[in-house]
Amino acid sequence: MAEVGLGRKIAYSSGNLSVNLIAQAFATYIVFYYVDVLGVRPYLITSAMVIHGIVNALLNPLFGYLSDRTKSRWGRRVPYMLFGMVPLAALFTAMWFPVGTGTALFWYFLIIILAYDVLFVMVVLNYSALFPELFVTIKERAAVSSWRQMLGIIGMIIGVALPPLIYGKLGWGVMGVIFGVIALLFFIVMLAGSKERGTAPEATIGFWRALRYTFSNKAFVYYVTGSLLVQFTFALLPATIPFFAKYVLGAADNGSTILLGSIFLVAIPCVYVWGRLVQRWGPRQTIIIAVICYMVALLPFLFVTTLAAAAVTAGLVGIGLAGLMVLLEIMLSEVIDEDEKRTRERREGMYFGMNGFIVRWGVSLQALTTGIVLEASHYVKDAVQQSDAAIMGFRSMLSLIPIAALLLAVLFFTLYPIRKK
Repeated sequence: MAEVGLGRKIAYSSGNLSVNLIAQAFATYIVFYYVDVLGVRPYLITSAMVIHGIVNALLNPLFGYLSDRTKSRWGRRVPYMLFGMVPLAALFTAMWFPVGTGTALFWYFLIIILAYDVLFVMVVLNYSALFPELFVTIKERAAVSSWRQMLGIIGMIIGVALPPLIYGKLGWGVMGVIFGVIALLFFIVMLAGSKERGTAPEATIGFWRALRYTFSNKAFVYYVTGSLLVQFTFALLPATIPFFAKYVLGAADNGSTILLGSIFLVAIPCVYVWGRLVQRWGPRQTIIIAVICYMVALLPFLFVTTLAAAAVTAGLVGIGLAGLMVLLEIMLSEVIDEDEKRTRERREGMYFGMNGFIVRWGVSLQALTTGIVLEASHYVKDAVQQSDAAIMGFRSMLSLIPIAALLLAVLFFTLYPIRKK
């Protein structure tokens, strides 16, 4: 099978800039915006985020199953991307233009994020499911995954580190418009590199049988459990940093920009390094090393007191985080290849859908964790001096809690049975 050209690899990879821009801006700032800026009670937003996580999780296997069985002149995946990207960008923009106050604002928030969920899953799941089909060797997958994550990190920098610089001068609504337009432009570029091969065996297995086959795959079960724990930390880290920078370090609005920027600027060159290492060591061994690097780097957040020390710590976090970004989809592609030997069908949609179903609980777990810690530690919005319990709560959400999750992730990746290089 002919290797995909470099131009198409980069064009396909550019979609990850859009995905990470809107996903990370949402994960990092939406709770902060509605709770700390608009003043909605934390338990209301936490409830909405839990509902959002449930709906998003259920949509993933549904769209994955439909995608595997779709037939069109454009292929199985492209139609969903083509017709979903414009309304997705529009709904992302709309959530930064709040309507109503109090309970009415809560209902607006809930409705808009549920509609956003439908479009996000439809576009992003099908984009991700193309990866194992288009790129079939570990060398190709490592190279494309590196490109995807480098461009994805740029999306993260735009979506996570730049908002304080934009909303501070232009407002939250203008920020939403700018990000929505950027995301749409790179989605259009992504389509240019997303021509399907059209050679994948057609999926004919029924929905419930497909579920049974998926969860009887031990490699997938161990992989997805470890991935859930990692994704939980990915969600917790950017959601906590704005609170940490403001209340623990006493930094200005650009404090969170500096911390998040440090993570991603260090991660960019490290993505290439991890892409080379996975070709030498294989996915399983490499991801265990990446998790350990990530876990150790989080520990100093428990005691750093200055912005400079926190920025150095954040940079160290970027080393391990880059490896996990490169490796997770390579491992899932490996699981899908093994499944084809058993079922004689390519079921990327179902596997990415079930992966999305499970790891989305990481976002809900993050929202639940954040809400519980904020309420239990007696956090007070805009207080000049937070309580010692609140300060410890912010520190724990950047160190002790994610470290505990990552220790469990190491266990499950160790049990992952596919060990070939």
